[in-house]
Amino acid sequence: MDTQSLSQLAKKVGTPFWVYDAKELRQRIADVVALTDAPGLQARYAMKACPLRVVLEEMKQAGLWIDAVSANECLRAQVAGFSGGNEPPTILYTTDVFRDNWKDAVFDQKILPNVGSPGMLEYLIKEGYRGPLAIRVNVGFGHGHVNACDTGGPSSKHGIWWENAEDFARKAKDAGCNIVMLHTHVGSGPQQQELRDNMQRIVDVFSDWISAFPDVTAVSLGGGLPWNYREYEPLDVEALKTILISGQKRLEEIASRSIRLEIEPGRYLVASSGTLVTQVTDIKETQTNEKGQGVTFSMVDAGFVDLARPAMYGSYHRITVPGRSGEETAVCVAGPMCESGDVFTRGADEMLEPRDLPKHEIGDFMCLHDGGAYGYAMSSNYNSIGRAPQVWREEDGTVRLVSRRETLDDLLACEVDEVL
Repeated sequence: MDTQSLSQLAKKVGTPFWVYDAKELRQRIADVVALTDAPGLQARYAMKACPLRVVLEEMKQAGLWIDAVSANECLRAQVAGFSGGNEPPTILYTTDVFRDNWKDAVFDQKILPNVGSPGMLEYLIKEGYRGPLAIRVNVGFGHGHVNACDTGGPSSKHGIWWENAEDFARKAKDAGCNIVMLHTHVGSGPQQQELRDNMQRIVDVFSDWISAFPDVTAVSLGGGLPWNYREYEPLDVEALKTILISGQKRLEEIASRSIRLEIEPGRYLVASSGTLVTQVTDIKETQTNEKGQGVTFSMVDAGFVDLARPAMYGSYHRITVPGRSGEETAVCVAGPMCESGDVFTRGADEMLEPRDLPKHEIGDFMCLHDGGAYGYAMSSNYNSIGRAPQVWREEDGTVRLVSRRETLDDLLACEVDEVL
């Protein structure tokens, strides 16, 4: 968006704000649809990445299903039009702990629970559940885009260790719970070849197991389609699709019944569509010390309450300064929070990494790109700051507000004074 459009929006909703590009989102959805448009394949959207209603509605319209990680996500998906029930399981409830209103999803809405430990099974049985289950298996390998996001292997908290899966299934069946889906998620790492290798390895593993699970009708290879935050890298749809199609046929042949093969991308679908728009409020320099070290800080009104990923694990987000080009200067972009870690230009080692940006002035806009995944979804009210508004930009340029800025009244709404 150009500076004039940003200025007009800023006058209406203030800064910072999120803007989602409908065209970009639909293109990424189209990639995933093309990847799974063969018989026996199904894609789910890992909605934890961005649960905005308009985004969920786009997923539903394209034929994607939902992977939810809380009861409220299950119910939120239903508000957006997804059906409950488990035949078929349009919504899958994948969690590590059943908490809060989980019974609303599992008992009332009949949403398929995806269980990740023997203790979770025991808890379900104790609470009276007798029905179909998916089981999340830790197949012993895999990692995320940083160590803090490991989703497979010994360092991951997710899933039943693969050597215990068959014993788990026997206990479930004895208790009256039949296993209808095998599920894992090993992450993708940063490279597409690693993703394809992992997907093939998972197919190999589940091909060896599926005969031991006579009620299984679906196998999920999990999510993890990689998104390169530094530069656009087209997804090799055909190479991955070949693995999915052959894997689905192989599983069906071994099982001698229909098997649905699923994937559940999140980040890939929404990362590139979301941009955090903020405004420069100050430019200041620290004193150069005896080692010649000094930093120029461009202060902006967005902070890690709006986009936590850089402060949390040094994630890179491309930054642009609309309307500015030419000569560049090295700056660290920092926010208003009362934390030294509130800096958007940090490396994976959490050290400051000044970024070369066009020379700019107080009042200029900055855009932090590729924040649609885990941007607003991980935002908070730290320092009693209301979460930023979200704006939807249609392909014809039409813009509408889809969630307003939170106010102090919103923050105080849950505070009560009740004797218990």
